[in-house]
Amino acid sequence: MNPEFHAHALSAPTLTLLAATTAGVAILHTLAGPDHYLPFIVMSRARRWSVMRTMFWTFLCGLGHVGSSVLLAMGGVVFGFGLKRVQLIEEFRGNIAAWALIAFGAVYMVWGLKRVWRGQTHSHVHGHESGAHDHEHGHVAEHAHAHTEPGKANITPWILFTIFVLGPCEPMIPIVMYPAAEGNWGDVWFVSGLFSLLTILSMLVVVLLAVKGIELVPTKKLERYTHAVAGGTIMAAGCAIQFLGL
Repeated sequence: MNPEFHAHALSAPTLTLLAATTAGVAILHTLAGPDHYLPFIVMSRARRWSVMRTMFWTFLCGLGHVGSSVLLAMGGVVFGFGLKRVQLIEEFRGNIAAWALIAFGAVYMVWGLKRVWRGQTHSHVHGHESGAHDHEHGHVAEHAHAHTEPGKANITPWILFTIFVLGPCEPMIPIVMYPAAEGNWGDVWFVSGLFSLLTILSMLVVVLLAVKGIELVPTKKLERYTHAVAGGTIMAAGCAIQFLGL
């Protein structure tokens, strides 16, 4: 444990200011980061998840996202890591998570496009004694697998969960490490709990509003492209994190 770790409670005005800062940063960080909600919105539509299922995975991934950063921040204080070292670890984790999101989105998009191609209709001419006729049909049913059917168990949400656990929550680190460095674990749990609560709540609200909003939009003609669009959107979110710093 860090030998300089001594208990020292924050004053009421300081804690109030820290709480207000925590609330503002948590909400703005979530809304500004498309990776916090876009994957759940598009996957909910593509996989035809129920609202409850969508909310469950959004909550679980959000919990993994903030929880890993809280543990890292606390570990940094306990083992004497400075803020810069912890931030370097977070940056490294961020690169891994961003590239993982890009890779997952790209693979899912290609799979979705392949599914569209398999589902394309084409004509066959059949001859009979009474004459000939043609008809159209597709092969999507012939090639469908269990993991493409709505409601079936699949590893897709668990992949998202793993990526979110790897994904850093950089703004949380200095906010949590400040009271932790003072050695007051009560303030640490308060700040980290507030940040986590508001981050996850913001994710849930945005996802819920988007999912409900999409239900009002007539997209039947685009149904066959939902998987490809979902993959492309997730890949774009990963690119926004990696190359635009969102």
